[in-house]
Amino acid sequence: MSAHRTTGAPAPRAGIALPDTTVLRTGTLSWLFPRRGALAATLLVPLLAALIALSVTASSTGMSPSQTLGGLLGTGDAGTVMVVRDFRLPRVLVGLMVGAALGISGCLTQTLAGNRLATPDLIGVNEGATAAVVAAAAGSTTGMVGDWWLGPVGAVAAAAVVVLCAGGAGSAGYRVLVVGIGVSTTLGAVSDLLMSRENDNTAGGVFLWAVGSLSGRDWSAGTPLLIALLVLVPLALAAGHRLQLLRFDDDMAAALGVDLRRVRGVALALAVALAGVAVGVGGPLAFVGLAAPVLAQRMAGPTRVPVVCSALTGAALVVAADALGRVIAPVELPVGVVTSVLGGPFLLWVLFRADRPARKD
Repeated sequence: MSAHRTTGAPAPRAGIALPDTTVLRTGTLSWLFPRRGALAATLLVPLLAALIALSVTASSTGMSPSQTLGGLLGTGDAGTVMVVRDFRLPRVLVGLMVGAALGISGCLTQTLAGNRLATPDLIGVNEGATAAVVAAAAGSTTGMVGDWWLGPVGAVAAAAVVVLCAGGAGSAGYRVLVVGIGVSTTLGAVSDLLMSRENDNTAGGVFLWAVGSLSGRDWSAGTPLLIALLVLVPLALAAGHRLQLLRFDDDMAAALGVDLRRVRGVALALAVALAGVAVGVGGPLAFVGLAAPVLAQRMAGPTRVPVVCSALTGAALVVAADALGRVIAPVELPVGVVTSVLGGPFLLWVLFRADRPARKD
């Protein structure tokens, strides 16, 4: 099987491979190995490891790195071991998985719609998950939010409404974006109305989750999220490979043997499921699904759908934002507040770059 090009970038001349690709052959089979994307992922892994170490250490309680290491290894006193192993480490790992899920979800939705603004938090998916969890907490006297699986249920319902109103998950990404903004606004208003009718205890607990918070997340929250990622991420990698062909027009992709309806439907379902489980566990973290794929695309290059780099970038953003929220102020800031503050300028940067005229070679 000869190597062929599967991206929307300008076609290389005959006999010349893509500059960031190595052709690996085994017998009659060949595989295009993305050198630039692999290098970017390789560099992101140690960066993510360093951020995890810093996040486990970061605290407003004044615990030193040596005490943190002792608690992690179990050589410290009982209190330190409990704080590090039962509170900090699970929280950091849950944040890592939430960020990875949001990063992949944003990558798939941006590629599907052909628009960098078409992310889970702008097309109604996050708000659908939020509305489901908030509605389940209505009437509670404990201030606790509902089960994590309510997030995927609400996300699926919101995505179904958006797709139906937009006339399908076709190539007209602007319609999905516009309809999604309308659905997101409506569901956000419903969530606010539900919280306004609750007592202070319930509304306060739900509001903390609704802005995006990893506080109190432990292994019981991380285990179902890990299982979901083990199932969804390999499927997302396969879908990302097929989505590369959608960068051609529909006729060309169909001529190459792509079932457009199936590929778009599967990719959208995976994006919704990933965003739903992430929001169900960590709340609707703003701008992660927007920023992670954009940064990943710049690192991996324009010729690929950067699923792996988006996951690593999203994980790094959430872990870093959570650590920053614990040390930047006397009172801990929810991670969603930090991502919102940082995401606003990033959104402006994306818009300004979109308006900049393309450079002619």
